[in-house]
Amino acid sequence: MWQPDGWDVRVRLGVLTPQADVGPESELRAMAPLDVGLHTARVPFGGMGRGGVMDPTIPLAPVRAFSEPPGVDEAAGLLAAAPVAAIAFAFTSSAYVIGARAEAHMLARLRERAQGLPVVATCAATVDALRVLGVGRLALVDPPWFDETLNDLGRGYYEEAGFEVPYAAPCGLPSGQALIRPDALHDWVAAQVPDAAEAVVVGGNGFRAVGAIEALEATLGRPVLTANQVLLWAALRAAGAPAEGIERYGRLFTTA
Repeated sequence: MWQPDGWDVRVRLGVLTPQADVGPESELRAMAPLDVGLHTARVPFGGMGRGGVMDPTIPLAPVRAFSEPPGVDEAAGLLAAAPVAAIAFAFTSSAYVIGARAEAHMLARLRERAQGLPVVATCAATVDALRVLGVGRLALVDPPWFDETLNDLGRGYYEEAGFEVPYAAPCGLPSGQALIRPDALHDWVAAQVPDAAEAVVVGGNGFRAVGAIEALEATLGRPVLTANQVLLWAALRAAGAPAEGIERYGRLFTTA
């Protein structure tokens, strides 16, 4: 007689996302079981306009500013007032621009603002996931709206963490969130990734990618990690909640 109403969940996760970006919460909701609650706070991002409109390539200045006070700090503080067990920072490119050390300082600052709640971020989570999977060499595919400079910074981020990156490039599909289709992403990545790469990392939380993970892993025979996939994995770990009931979104969720 009674219908599901979203209240009976085993864990609630908070998400920090750019104000005009629906990508992170769309993909996180697609992957997460119904007993995982997702609650999103918007953070000002100067690289997106109303309706999610972006330039063909995003400039670096607003990318850097996204990780700085006061916007993201205020959003984290407000989100922490809700009954969430962990907070996920759903933005890839700021870590590329500021580097891993500054990313760690940002996470510490946000944890303090969130009254001690665990806060995880996409790139740091990707490093953890690669190590869990035993990967040493990766191919990095970033969104079409990342220029070569930003992609090179991404390569540097993972090289500094100790990984070899034999391939790194922005995806050659049309630049625009609504223009990306899973089949096109699969075909482009499958044609580009070299045999030397032990895994594929698809950057960009606003980059539509999780729907292609299973097919890409089947085609390539290697793990595929995407921004929102690793973010969900890390947030559940931080919240002490097992990744139960997540199927067909990559080896990461089936690896102990």
